[in-house]
Amino acid sequence: MNRHLSRRGLLAATIAIPVASSARADTPWRPTKPIRIVVPAAAGGTTDVAGRLLGQHLQAAWGQSVVIDNKSGAGGVIGSAEVAKSPPDGHTLLLGNIGPQSIAYSLYRNMSYKPADLIAVSDIIATPNVLVVHPSVPAKTVPEFVAWLKSQDGKVSYASSGTGQSPHLSGAWFLQLTGAKATHVPYRGAAPALNDLIAGVTSYFFDNLTSSVEFMRAGKLRALAITSAQRNPMVPDLPPIRETMPELKPFDVSAWFGVFLPGGTPAPIVESLNAEMKRFLALPDTLERFKTMAGYADYGTPAEYSKFVDSQIALWKGVIDKEGLKMDAN
Repeated sequence: MNRHLSRRGLLAATIAIPVASSARADTPWRPTKPIRIVVPAAAGGTTDVAGRLLGQHLQAAWGQSVVIDNKSGAGGVIGSAEVAKSPPDGHTLLLGNIGPQSIAYSLYRNMSYKPADLIAVSDIIATPNVLVVHPSVPAKTVPEFVAWLKSQDGKVSYASSGTGQSPHLSGAWFLQLTGAKATHVPYRGAAPALNDLIAGVTSYFFDNLTSSVEFMRAGKLRALAITSAQRNPMVPDLPPIRETMPELKPFDVSAWFGVFLPGGTPAPIVESLNAEMKRFLALPDTLERFKTMAGYADYGTPAEYSKFVDSQIALWKGVIDKEGLKMDAN
């Protein structure tokens, strides 16, 4: 057989090479071993539920087992730090949230990772908080509530599920924007905070909508407004806080939950995971499940999600710096 190529044959071979390479490059990345999704929170909460729902989808789509690894502690910092230090090979994911992926960078003195150590892939779900007051509070609208707060001159107290968490900082930002005063009373979680609010120990609370809604319906708490920019179908008559007063127009707070990969993860891996998340977030079953959680699917490209996360870091830095808050992550 003649092993020498003609000029035409050589040209054809030269053209064929990049076509074959392009086809290989366009093949989506797929995992080659089990996937671990680190959930930096205890089992049962929104972070955990979102991680398990996504894990089920990825396991079916990729044919690899998916393990949910709950690593709670330090407001989500411990689990996040573990992912930030993991090999950037696409087999370790973080189900992050508003706390360790935006608030923590300004709140904690001894952070072991920085924003660049994690790659934002896409948001998954966003849920609003709700401003609830004890029935003894003589206000049925946000403007009436602000006027009452100002008349009390700092004698009112508000609950939170913990210092530096979203409900606390929602309350702090609310006071900063309105110029009102109130005393913050932190609790170890939402349940004890709700118990004391219902008992009248505190006067108000920016709580997760799903944990307060039954008390609202029973008349044990009065809801004034929700924290997100849009209304929520679970409570369609409640206005967004930002619509109630001109000074509150910037106020837009949702508890958000999304996926991150270790810094340095190659783009094909990020893009492949993002594509599967887009499919997952478009499924009717996903959308219906999120409704029961008072949330909505919030897909974004990696560039869009990264921009959003950066804006959240900047927002909460401003609130935290103004409050003079600093804590140790332990």
